[in-house]
Amino acid sequence: MKIVDALIESLRAGAVHNPDVQAAPACILWPDRELQWEAVIPRLQDKMPEIFVLGKYCPEKRTGPAIWLRCVLAGKACEPGLEKDVVPIFYLPGISRQDLRAVESCRSEFKPLAELQYRGTIWSQINAKDWTVLAFLKSDQGGLGLDVAMDKEAKNAMLLALYRLLDEEIALLKGKRLDRDYFNTLLTGGDPVRDLLQWLDQGDMYKQAQGENEWKAFNSVCESQLAFCPDSEGTLTGLQKLADRTGAWESVWERYCEAPKRYPKIPGHIKNCPMPMDLFPNADTHGGWPQWNEAQEDTLWESLVGLENLPCHEACEKILELEKQHGTRRDLVWSELGFSPLALALKPLSELVTITANSLCAGLVSDLADGYVQWGWKADDCVLDALSCVESQKDFQGVQIAVNAVYLPWIEASARHLQQIVEKEGYPGKKSTARTLGALPKSECILFVDGLRFDTAKRLTGLLTSSGASVTQTQTWAALPSVTATGKPAVSPVGNFLTGNLETVNNAEFDPQVIDSEKSLSGGYQFKKLMRDNGWQVLEKAEDGEPEGCAWTEFGELDHQGHDKGWKLAKNISGLLGDVKERIESLLHAGWKTVRVVTDHGWLLIPGGLPKTDLSAVLTENKWGRCAVIKPGAQTDESLFPWYWNPGQMFALANGVSCYKNGQEYAHGGLSLQECLCLELVVTNEHIEKTVGDAVEITDVKWKGLRCNVAVGGDFEGVSIDVRLQAGNASSSVVMTVKTVKDTGIGSVVVEDEDLEGKEAFIVLLDGQKQIKAQTATKIGGE
Repeated sequence: MKIVDALIESLRAGAVHNPDVQAAPACILWPDRELQWEAVIPRLQDKMPEIFVLGKYCPEKRTGPAIWLRCVLAGKACEPGLEKDVVPIFYLPGISRQDLRAVESCRSEFKPLAELQYRGTIWSQINAKDWTVLAFLKSDQGGLGLDVAMDKEAKNAMLLALYRLLDEEIALLKGKRLDRDYFNTLLTGGDPVRDLLQWLDQGDMYKQAQGENEWKAFNSVCESQLAFCPDSEGTLTGLQKLADRTGAWESVWERYCEAPKRYPKIPGHIKNCPMPMDLFPNADTHGGWPQWNEAQEDTLWESLVGLENLPCHEACEKILELEKQHGTRRDLVWSELGFSPLALALKPLSELVTITANSLCAGLVSDLADGYVQWGWKADDCVLDALSCVESQKDFQGVQIAVNAVYLPWIEASARHLQQIVEKEGYPGKKSTARTLGALPKSECILFVDGLRFDTAKRLTGLLTSSGASVTQTQTWAALPSVTATGKPAVSPVGNFLTGNLETVNNAEFDPQVIDSEKSLSGGYQFKKLMRDNGWQVLEKAEDGEPEGCAWTEFGELDHQGHDKGWKLAKNISGLLGDVKERIESLLHAGWKTVRVVTDHGWLLIPGGLPKTDLSAVLTENKWGRCAVIKPGAQTDESLFPWYWNPGQMFALANGVSCYKNGQEYAHGGLSLQECLCLELVVTNEHIEKTVGDAVEITDVKWKGLRCNVAVGGDFEGVSIDVRLQAGNASSSVVMTVKTVKDTGIGSVVVEDEDLEGKEAFIVLLDGQKQIKAQTATKIGGE
């Protein structure tokens, strides 16, 4: 029971009588000499139409002079009327029980009410004293029997917070000390630290939005708990104390760090405060000051830029040293707010140093492949992680120099070693290896992802397995040259129907042709036709097909964005792979037993551009970034390799990781582990959790008065909407009726009690078993 309910019950109890020996009281008089209850009377009148107030004539508010109250009692007032047998309650502000009893000396304006003390009853304590707020809360004889502090500050705070105090559950207050801090905290919304942070963030705007009582309570709480007065000391003093994080302000700082984005202006405000100048500043003493963190970022940038002319081993040592100096800043709030991009990038850069300390330049091709599969691919992954941390061109410059100092020499050496071995022993990616995809079981869909490099395939595997999928990985070698025109047909199930006839194929673009028709696969139409002619479904991006057969589909933007965005591909990797994951899961949920993920090639990514090597245009039919078709009879010193679709046609590959075109950050077509060693994934739905189709979410919330309109996305069939004060407590529901979401994805519920407007609550979505499927915090009636 809430305090307001107990108050109403106590007031109405004044009309209780024994009809066998007593006459029903004509009215209940409610004297209130100190006007303590006056502020909550309008609220009580909403719940108790029998309350009338002594005051100026205003019948629509059930207020009027003493003579009008006599008319109400006699049933002669035109409005408002009372139901039969309802005993009216007359609230008498500024009048005490003693004033009523002194009939001859009482003021003339309320003399007409004096005789009602004999025909009615007076709402008072058992000792005949008037009910004050303190007495009602504290007394165990007719009151609530709560433990209330009796000092002046507590009494003042109690009266200021009375309106909100009425909503408190009595059972939760039993055994609790109700003192000044409790009442002030109640008045400020129950979260003084949040209020303090909002004030530090918004300044005068926050103060102007508060009522006079709320602002007084806010100041009182700050003085009591933090020895700080917002009114007299101001925001800059508070911000300086917040940044210093000493004493009780440590808990305020911790609260800020829990949700710093809720207070976006605080970092800028702190910069207006003078930072303490300690002899040895560090994260422990200066971690609360954003300007110190900025200075550290500038120092780190200068150190990274300084790596440009250092030998590789010295650059590695310097990066590890910088990690020791700046790594702790990743734990500061400024990192979460995006103010420490270089400190974040240091983590993958230092891991890159550790990985590249081991060489891949040993043994046969199989040895290189084993090393890359076990640990070498992690170096590529670290580069993507480091690049994903930065936004500005300045920060990119620091990471670029660090990557080029450590990563570039390592991949250059491994690529040259691989090329030397392949020239002697031949390339391991034989036709027979690629064509094993032709014999597939039923209900298998091949998903082709252009440019799914080894490390990105590993990331995709992690995303799938985290959802419960079963994933089998098989390493494969891309067809040479490692470009889509050659590589995609090579991993398709129709490779046996293709060739590379020099007389009819557009060889300079590396497109094979159909054996029977001698038509080139250039443009894609002939490729899809060949698939369909041989019984394969070809699915567009949003199609699921018929799972009883076999299908081919293509999805993903990795290669396209790599060519388009260069190093910025690293910032989009997670989203791109997330899209591929969703496509795989949608196919599995559509009924496909397995999804086989294949790719055509990997790629090289060097921020700032791959090293340039010259190859005269007069020697080539066509020149790509990492490969070129040499004109018949032309003489060149470039390394030549046989084309996958026709070993009689040779083409040139750039040495190491160099590029025939200048300024290309992203390129493929050459011979390196990053471009040629790939992963084929076979994904099954045996253990996958259903993440597509049963997910439901709240997409929009709009309040119109006490009506809450909710938009729901996902699988909302049979889902209903409720509003609760406590998300997990069904009994705390405040709506008139829990409503089911309509077929349009829209639902609405109405809060029954208008006194709850402005109160924090939760919107919850419930399934058919009344289990919570989704929830979101809200404020009843809206912000």
